Formats: sequence, structure tokens, C-alpha cells
Amino acid sequence: MILYNVTVAIDPSVEEAWLNWMRTVHIPDVMATNCFIESRFSKVQSEEEGSSYAITYLCPTLELLEKYRTQFAPKLQKEHAEKFNGYFAAFRTLLDVIEEFK
Repeated sequence: MILYNVTVAIDPSVEEAWLNWMRTVHIPDVMATNCFIESRFSKVQSEEEGSSYAITYLCPTLELLEKYRTQFAPKLQKEHAEKFNGYFAAFRTLLDVIEEFK
């Protein structure tokens, strides 16, 4: 399994609109690609000013992740950038799940 994590620092002036858009548009659009089997939307706990969020998607294979990155991500990232241009910073991290404990 692969965890694809997107961390976003969002400007407080658009935070509520961004949260709503992420919940109702962006995350559902990402999940509709059928490249991921689940996602989590988390607020980063920090003592620094401002708000950051982590959106973590669980992908079964590296091949599906590459399909997402080549066929879907450019359009979805462009939509995000156009809607919130200048109000966010984002970075992406890939993690290989090596073991699960439940």
C-alpha cells in the first residue's frame, strides 16, 4: 500500500471556503478517479500561526498512483491552484506502508 499525503497551509481569509470546497468538490473528485481506496482529511496540530491540513489517500499499488499522477492530478491540481491562487502552500509526500497494527 502507498500513502499519498498532501499537506496544505491555507490562509485564514479563505479557510472556511477552502474547507467546504475540499469536502464537497476536490476530495470527492480525487476519490472518483478510482485510484484510491480511502482518504482522510486531518487538521495539523501546530503551535505556529495559521492552519494546515493533511489529506491522506490510500492507494493499493504504485501503478495506480502513477496513473493518478499522470492522468488526473494535473487537472485537479490546476483547479485547486486557480481557485485559491496566492492563498495556500502545498507539498506532497509518498509513504510505503511496511506494516499495519490494529
